[in-house]
Amino acid sequence: MDIIIGRGKTARRAYGIDEIALAPGGRTLDPSLADTRWTIGGIEREIPILASAMDGVVDVKMAVLLSELGAIGVLNLEGIQTRYDDPNPILDRIASVGKSEFVGLMQELYAKPIKPELITQRIKDIKAQGGIAAVSLTPAGASQYGQIVAEAGADLVFVQATVVSTAHLSPESISPLDLSKFCQEMPMPVALGNCVTYEVALNLMKAGAAAVLVGIGPGAACTSRGVLGVGVPQATAVADCAAARDDYQRETGRYIPVIADGGIVTGGDICKCIACGADAVMIGSPIARSAEAPGRGYHWGMATPSPVLPRGTRINVGTTGTIQEILTGPAKLDDGTHNLLGALKTSMGTLGAKNMKEMQQVEVVIAPSLLTEGKVYQKAQQLGMGK
Repeated sequence: MDIIIGRGKTARRAYGIDEIALAPGGRTLDPSLADTRWTIGGIEREIPILASAMDGVVDVKMAVLLSELGAIGVLNLEGIQTRYDDPNPILDRIASVGKSEFVGLMQELYAKPIKPELITQRIKDIKAQGGIAAVSLTPAGASQYGQIVAEAGADLVFVQATVVSTAHLSPESISPLDLSKFCQEMPMPVALGNCVTYEVALNLMKAGAAAVLVGIGPGAACTSRGVLGVGVPQATAVADCAAARDDYQRETGRYIPVIADGGIVTGGDICKCIACGADAVMIGSPIARSAEAPGRGYHWGMATPSPVLPRGTRINVGTTGTIQEILTGPAKLDDGTHNLLGALKTSMGTLGAKNMKEMQQVEVVIAPSLLTEGKVYQKAQQLGMGK
């Protein structure tokens, strides 16, 4: 039901992850029986988690480690890794600079041109070590470097921007990326995002997306909602896009995974996203907290280096454990940020969900009281944001 904001303007009520809870059903099962497997582009994974394509989160080493653990790490092909032969001194500078100099330094560092040969090298390095070469490009980057990625043999390509749609208006002098043509021409599966509405998700699926990413501005390192005022609370966005997926499957027989991307920190957040209909989640700050992450305990947004409108902040998330402890345990913390797979399996057991499809069908209840029970403060602490 629409809510009247004022004369001539109504709004639909939408819900964030913190405003919902999962209700137990009539049965339970041993967590060891919970099947968390999912498939993207023909690649099956045990852990329904992808690490965000952010320079403080994924490098070649992290992509390989995540592959070994049963997850996926997505490498940003327009960041530090493809601009510098040795990214380590650059990452050291980013971690050491003061807050007031941060944006200026980022704009300086990211002004260096991308080296096409490094795109090839990074992809081949991941594959040579047995990892899944999942990589990310902006629509502009996809137009420019798509052929190089194809020739290098990437396993998955993510075309990502703050908002991606199949109906893009631009000046006559600029030719926008034809998403449908790109998906058809690339020799590997292409995931598209980000979006937050049923209509756009459905159109991206019709364009040939192998997966659709959902989420605009909910992430800890993203400030798009503050700068642009754009976004839909994540629980509602995921549910709407999952409905598009289900309708598209009924029409075509093709099942296109929906990936919740942003604002996901704890095992409970992951469980709620899947209960709203997601097939997997993409997370940044939880992975950035691992000892193996390239960010040196920091996490920052992809749009921070923009010379026109910088967005995204740098967060000191610290280092809380190894990537194995964070994903599969054993947990050393009790705040839900370690053993994310164990949390999902335990939740599925509590809810009686034997597999991911059953987890998507569990009962969700509105629980606004959660916001007054210390959850906001707890979440801020988990993100290293203080009070």
